[in-house]
Amino acid sequence: LAALALAATQALAYSGDMTYYTPGLGACGKQNSASDHIVALAPAQYGHDANPNKAKVCGRKISIHYGGKTATATVVDKCPGCASGSIDVSPAVFKQLAPLDKGRVKVTWGY
Repeated sequence: LAALALAATQALAYSGDMTYYTPGLGACGKQNSASDHIVALAPAQYGHDANPNKAKVCGRKISIHYGGKTATATVVDKCPGCASGSIDVSPAVFKQLAPLDKGRVKVTWGY
């Protein structure tokens, strides 16, 4: 039971604001669109690799939790303006969790 509680804690390792943006060429070096299920991480979580295309987080999937709903997104970009724990997602991901007119919501997320 303790191991299960620890796993649940690790799965929700981060919390912060979630906003959405119009994706293009991401820091991981790939072109993305608004319909892709993608996420940009804050610099603190993305890391500071000399070549951002080779960052260890590129291609990792995260689970995002808000209002009893969960969405999955793939890390493809860095959000330079995001505070630690905050994320920027594609409109497709945002709409899975909240209406776009909310603009910014508090979420928890983890790998």
